[in-house]
Amino acid sequence: MQQSSNDTTRMTLAKALMSFRKAFGGVGLMTGVINILALTGSFFMLQVYDRVIPSKSLPTLVGLMLVAGTMFAFQGVLELIRSRLMVRLGAALDGQMSGQVYSALMRLPLRTKMNGDGLQPLRDLDQIRSFLSSAGPTALFDLPWMPLYIGICFLFHFWIGVTALAGAIILFALTLLAEMLTREPTKAAGQLAQGRQSLAEATRRNNEALQAMGFGARMGERWATINSDYLASHAKASDVAGTLGTVSRILRLVLQSGILAIGAYLVVLGQATGGIMIAASIMMSRALAPIELAIAHWKGFVSARQSWSRLKQLLALLPETPVSVELKAPQRLLSVENVTIVPPGDRKLVVQDVNFSLEKGAGLGVIGPSASGKSSLARAIAGVWVPARGTVRLDGATLEQWTPEELGPHIGYLPQDVQLFDGTIAENISRFEPDAPSDKILKAAAAAGVHDLIVRLPEGYDTRIGEGGAGLSAGQRQRVALARALYGDPFVVILDEPNSNLDAEGEEALMGAIQSVRSRGGIAVVVAHRPSALASLDLVLVMAGGRAQAFGPKNEVLGKVMRPGPVQVPLKVVATAEEGNG
Repeated sequence: MQQSSNDTTRMTLAKALMSFRKAFGGVGLMTGVINILALTGSFFMLQVYDRVIPSKSLPTLVGLMLVAGTMFAFQGVLELIRSRLMVRLGAALDGQMSGQVYSALMRLPLRTKMNGDGLQPLRDLDQIRSFLSSAGPTALFDLPWMPLYIGICFLFHFWIGVTALAGAIILFALTLLAEMLTREPTKAAGQLAQGRQSLAEATRRNNEALQAMGFGARMGERWATINSDYLASHAKASDVAGTLGTVSRILRLVLQSGILAIGAYLVVLGQATGGIMIAASIMMSRALAPIELAIAHWKGFVSARQSWSRLKQLLALLPETPVSVELKAPQRLLSVENVTIVPPGDRKLVVQDVNFSLEKGAGLGVIGPSASGKSSLARAIAGVWVPARGTVRLDGATLEQWTPEELGPHIGYLPQDVQLFDGTIAENISRFEPDAPSDKILKAAAAAGVHDLIVRLPEGYDTRIGEGGAGLSAGQRQRVALARALYGDPFVVILDEPNSNLDAEGEEALMGAIQSVRSRGGIAVVVAHRPSALASLDLVLVMAGGRAQAFGPKNEVLGKVMRPGPVQVPLKVVATAEEGNG
């Protein structure tokens, strides 16, 4: 199965590259023409020294200058086109893959434990685009043409060719050295950059706690340590690349001077002309330039290669699973069958073998002490977490038989940690549906009891709330998120501690919302710590230690957990049912 996923990923990435094969072929063709035109300088000097100077022919010089100037101009135009085409190729590859990477970015925290701030896939895609847009790839296109220049050097003279070949071998050795010495520092710098970004984001989110409780300076010390390690790794990788780049440049100058000296020696012996001496120097400089350029950009190449590898692993972990048959909207039954849950990236079971079923119009309250698995169960019912064992079904079909886009309209979910997006209140309620009907937005807001609150805002439903809903209070955010959960009359509405930030008016609106879901034939599942949230529900599930301790009619179950009986429930559950402080 894993192999199949990897094959699918390779095909996906291969398609991304193969879709640009004509463009890359055009770059290769232009590179060939550019490298042939690059011979212009050498042959111009050869003709000047061997034909113009001995003959003292100015018309020949003018003719050679016109031809050389035209070829240089053509070469410059082709190099400009090639450079711009590589920039467009990088942007096109980004555009083709960004949707898939963004989709994987959304699903990745639901499948595995995240390191850093979770945005590394986007930075990886940026790194690949940046490398394609740089001069590094053009050096790789130029490398296959090196034998042409070295071969011409051999045509000039054997020892000139040997010198050029020796220089190429030495620079190739430097390239391999760059590969070995930059791989680990570059990888370490990338990992430290993730931790650095994660700490910066955590600081931004918790700035109020840092300011109020005065431990900002201690977090600053932690930042300084991480930042120092990052800068050290980054500097090490840059130093290696810079040192090898400088060595290659100086070596090329030495070799260029050396070949001049060998050429002069051959001229003295009468085995070469002055034109050959100068042309050979230019030829070797051109032959070795791609290696020098590759070494200079090797750090970027290594970073891009590591980014590409991470993206392959990401897409292999989260393969697309298209559904060919669109199911009917669920309207009868929610079944939870032997559901066992393990949090993403963890091995600990937090919910074990939970079974129950709810028919349309049912209202279930899930109660129990902290860490009893209530929220984990809610995530599985909502399709956020995939059960390690067992299934969640709607009208007999598992949730996996719908795509997220198809399942979403049938699910309303209010998570414990409410997050809204930067946009208007109307956009957030409508789940950013394009051209969302106003009547659906107003209906959801009315069902959540938040309409009057919204219209009192300066711009009403068009009020922009800022990132994370920063423009609203915690209670307002929770009520807007409740309206979002109710938008479109979903069949199953899962509310995780929906009254944690609500006042009396908000709680009254919440009870009305739950009742409205049940009265229209929907199913309401409410994770509750306060007993007031159970008022509009008819069933109760008691959780403790990740297992279902009791399930049934509300009055019957609460009667059992509030007094000694056959159902053995920890005292904390009793406290939850009586006091709401679980």
